[in-house]
Amino acid sequence: MRIAQLQLPVLEDKTANLRALEPWMARAADGGADLVALPEMFCCPYETPRFPAYAEPEGGETWTACAGLAARHGLYLAAGSMPERGGDGRIYNTAYVFDPRGRQIAKHRKMHLFDIAVDGGQHFRESDTLSAGSRVTVFDTAFGRLGLAICYDIRFPELFRLMALDGALAVLVPAAFNGTTGPAHWELTFRARALDNQLFCLGTAPARDPAASYQSWGHTIACDPWGRVLAQLDEGPGLQLTDLDLTYPAQVRRQLPLLAQRRTDVYTLTAAGAGRDGQ
Repeated sequence: MRIAQLQLPVLEDKTANLRALEPWMARAADGGADLVALPEMFCCPYETPRFPAYAEPEGGETWTACAGLAARHGLYLAAGSMPERGGDGRIYNTAYVFDPRGRQIAKHRKMHLFDIAVDGGQHFRESDTLSAGSRVTVFDTAFGRLGLAICYDIRFPELFRLMALDGALAVLVPAAFNGTTGPAHWELTFRARALDNQLFCLGTAPARDPAASYQSWGHTIACDPWGRVLAQLDEGPGLQLTDLDLTYPAQVRRQLPLLAQRRTDVYTLTAAGAGRDGQ
């Protein structure tokens, strides 16, 4: 499976962000991509007060544009994330995935909200305007079973283990680490989740905008089940193509049978309440 990760600049004009996708999608298609992955909040500046103003219901302008792009180019499209206004009136940080016919096949609402206060570094509170999702998201493609998470979700190993136990061979993570957390933890965390669960882990970030109040670290990354970095961009706009052999997780798990050797007589991990898939 060939993945195209698009590290894109984010403009204030939502419609301009959507228009800008077309040439990037064409480049990905020309490069033989099977799936295109977009960044977290690819259509909205990453600022807490902006999320309600940019929010749309499922099936809104941004959702429709992404479904059309997937169908027009005949590709799977993991449409980063966008602010969603739910039927309950709440605002969510939501990732959708569309198949090559433009049909929605997955939806993930960010489960862990980015509320941090690093001494001498980044302060941010998503919970000022966003609500948290509650479902573990895995979905099937013609190539294999994939998982879906958003940015801060990657810091919670239990979520990734649940996806691995549910058959995920790769996890797509639209994410926007910053100048404090990026240098310290970006590569380390993606390699760790890939290694822990013996799957591919791919983080797709916005390009850095020095004029923005929140500056993305960039460095879109792809890691393999052995914990190796397969590819990584710098901070500027770019397209990264990576070929994933989705039989490789099984090879690694056979050699190092970590999942099979879990001591389920001593400890267990299950998805509580809402379970998985959909919202």
